[in-house]
Amino acid sequence: MILGSIGSVKAFPIHHKNLFHGKPLASSTKFPSASDYQGTKKEKTFLSAEASEVEKIDPTESLTMPLTFDAMVSEASDACASAFKTGIKRQIVRILLPRDSSSGDLGIYAEADANVSMKKAFGLRDDVVLVPPDETWQGGIMQLYRAAAPTCTEILRMIGGDGRNTGGVPPRIVEDRSIDESGVDGCGVLMTQSSSAKDDVSCFVQPTQEVIRTIESIAEQAGERLVMLVNPQWRNIDDALDSASKNGGIFGSVASFLGGKGSVLTKLDNLGFETAYCIEGYVCKGGNIRLVKRFDSDWVVFAENDSLTDYIRVGTSKNRPTYQDCDKMLDEKGISLKYARDIGLAPKLE
Repeated sequence: MILGSIGSVKAFPIHHKNLFHGKPLASSTKFPSASDYQGTKKEKTFLSAEASEVEKIDPTESLTMPLTFDAMVSEASDACASAFKTGIKRQIVRILLPRDSSSGDLGIYAEADANVSMKKAFGLRDDVVLVPPDETWQGGIMQLYRAAAPTCTEILRMIGGDGRNTGGVPPRIVEDRSIDESGVDGCGVLMTQSSSAKDDVSCFVQPTQEVIRTIESIAEQAGERLVMLVNPQWRNIDDALDSASKNGGIFGSVASFLGGKGSVLTKLDNLGFETAYCIEGYVCKGGNIRLVKRFDSDWVVFAENDSLTDYIRVGTSKNRPTYQDCDKMLDEKGISLKYARDIGLAPKLE
């Protein structure tokens, strides 16, 4: 057994193996925050556990924006396990990743790498933040992978075993980087090996469009077992090539060849992949916005408060909200541009 480490910190037990070798607002107004929706956490029911009798709750109303690494892992694993119980065995998950809070200061200094964030992610630092996997990561896709793989490992510990079949010992987790033929595409596969094979889970970390054949192969071999795609390297929104690649025909084929994701999405749809849990983020009116969704909920939009300590629920949408939708929700809540709030021209968002 090889202990996978993050820098000099041993973060999680991981076993390296080639799994595929030879295989194919008013100033007085306080909006509801993420913490206001926490309530009593319902009992978690994992893949092999019997479902508990719990009070029916509107998943959209109870959906929260996780503020910590542990909370995000808990919410994601709960959503994945619940989706599995409803018959969704092929899941797509998009999550934020933990990073040192100071590393968002682009241009001030060269960021170390995800190792700093991982130390806090496993309880060793106090200044970690959850951020979208975007261009602000100076280390690029490989830095993202070094943050994503341990995060996925923690999720797998909860949904792929949680010690229920192994005498209190988490399932063995095997990592395979062989699908990343270039070695720099930042993708890999994690697989749990529980005492019962039917509980094994396969998790593709940051898969690219180029590994669709491997995804198809593993999905076919997995049968009734769970297969996950976490933070796939194609966006939820479409550009011109994406739209063209969905039309089929010669133009669609050319668009797919040039990078359009239409053919890949079609194959994933045919395999039954659905979104189980999603957190996305961008900036609107100068402040951070987060879009959160479970497989059984609508999209919920949250805005970060001015003290950077919580997120305020600002609206919901049946379909994935566009930038314009979010901007309208903020206007309806009386939330002004952040710079205006910062210099006192508009009420603070608290």
